[in-house]
Amino acid sequence: MVDAALRRIVSLPTAAWLDSPVPAARFILRGAAATRAAAGQGFGLSLPETACRATTDGNRAALWLGPDEQLLLAPDGEAELIEASLARALQGHAYSLVDVSHRQVGIGLHGPRAEWLLQSQCPLPLNLRDFPAGMCTRTVFGKAEIVLWRPAEQVFRLEVWRSFATYVVELLCEIDRESVA
Repeated sequence: MVDAALRRIVSLPTAAWLDSPVPAARFILRGAAATRAAAGQGFGLSLPETACRATTDGNRAALWLGPDEQLLLAPDGEAELIEASLARALQGHAYSLVDVSHRQVGIGLHGPRAEWLLQSQCPLPLNLRDFPAGMCTRTVFGKAEIVLWRPAEQVFRLEVWRSFATYVVELLCEIDRESVA
């Protein structure tokens, strides 16, 4: 189990369009199709089978990051329960499950300017036609690697390595300030 001190909440600036980071349980699951199907049973929701898509059920989400790689997100405090449940469900399957809760932080953006703010430093087209609700992918924002997920039309979630979180948010805030000036 990861030391709780390594999962401290990152202190970030505030803005009307920014959601404060909330601690979460995060896992990288790697495995073939049969493993994903079994893992869905253990995790409590079907894992996505379509590239760059996410599935959600209540407060849990699974993001497709690669043909054999999923990012599993759940409320903080459920990591041990999830690990035990997945270990039971995945008996007899070849898989890798790594707790990355200490490594990453989730940053939420919402509102009519969220897409515009992200587009300023992200090389992907983020309009609804090219990046619809439910889509996720690895990309960059400025000079930081991120996982970008669009759960709803005007809502984005970034999964950022903890050491880059302040940089990403301060860059977003600077873009916001410059656009208003």
